[in-house]
Amino acid sequence: MTPTTETTVGIGGAAESTDMVLNIGPQHPSTHGVLRLRLVLDGERIVSAEPVIGYMHRGAEKLFEARDYRQIIMLANRHDWLSAFSNELGVVLGVERMLGMEVPTRAVWTRTLLAELNRVLNHLMFLGSYPLELGGITPVFYAFREREVLQNVMEEVSGGRMHYMFNRVGGLKEDLPAGWATRARAAVAAVRSRMDRFDDLVLGNEIFRGRTRDVGVLAPETVHAYGVSGPIARASGVDFDLRRDEPYLAYGELQDTLKVVTRQEGDCLARFEVLLEQTHNALDLADACLDRLAELPPGPINQRLPKVLKAPEGHTYAWTENPLGINGYYLVSKGEKTPYRLKLRSASYNNIQALVELLPGTLVADMVAILGSLFFVVGDIDK
Repeated sequence: MTPTTETTVGIGGAAESTDMVLNIGPQHPSTHGVLRLRLVLDGERIVSAEPVIGYMHRGAEKLFEARDYRQIIMLANRHDWLSAFSNELGVVLGVERMLGMEVPTRAVWTRTLLAELNRVLNHLMFLGSYPLELGGITPVFYAFREREVLQNVMEEVSGGRMHYMFNRVGGLKEDLPAGWATRARAAVAAVRSRMDRFDDLVLGNEIFRGRTRDVGVLAPETVHAYGVSGPIARASGVDFDLRRDEPYLAYGELQDTLKVVTRQEGDCLARFEVLLEQTHNALDLADACLDRLAELPPGPINQRLPKVLKAPEGHTYAWTENPLGINGYYLVSKGEKTPYRLKLRSASYNNIQALVELLPGTLVADMVAILGSLFFVVGDIDK
């Protein structure tokens, strides 16, 4: 008798061991812009993750080469649209270094003040939007109310709500309006008095803590390997802040007020806590700058520049502690009125790479919690 082989086929049985490829985006609402994540899933668990970028790329670095040193400030302040003033600083600091130019003291302290107010504006957006991504809608209303208070004083001094265009090579566009310091101090005090809302509504919420504690733990070794910086790196115990470690602007004189906030846990909750505490410290730094400006005698806010500004031949690298992390500009000049090369090192570009290490092994349900805790702006990735 001829032997026979019997095969039993179970419906859907093969699917249990088959990986599924899932695309998140490029229009997913939790991605702060147009980002795509390509996930490979084994059931509910992520096997691998690949951030796919470039959907917003506008070629800013190439455009820098066709604009003079006044015009590139306008381009530079747009990649991280929540940190426009801080973005401008890197450009003007680099050009001033190439020129060997000393900026008036009044401009230095005003720049520091506006950079810290811009830091608060940036952080408030994430303090409101991160709980929103996890299902809590109330904090975003408070965040936008506080942002409006600060936006009003920033708009009064610069004329712009988001893209301030207030920095100039050699200083600032113009001096502060009469009575502005008093209104700015009142705005800082008003925001500070209501910051406990985020402690009560968010950190005091057991659902939020349950969704974020021990989720998306980022090791210090991974921080160093991928060049992660800013609040995300400090939440993993990497104690580095350019404002303290390589002071620029007036930060060298603010060391008593400046507090570098760190955590050791490296999880989503730690990243939110660092952001919140850093916001408190930025308000303190803004007050310290207002105190110092009140003591300064009247003086110039900028340097007189030639009609055609040319940086001498050479190269330099200027970096700043932007709200989202380290922002650097590598400037190469051949003595012309336009840069020969201006390479931008943005914080979000490096920070988002950590998703390759963070997401594998986690559940799909935790993906949005991890993604939102990296505090990135997609324009800052794509440039």
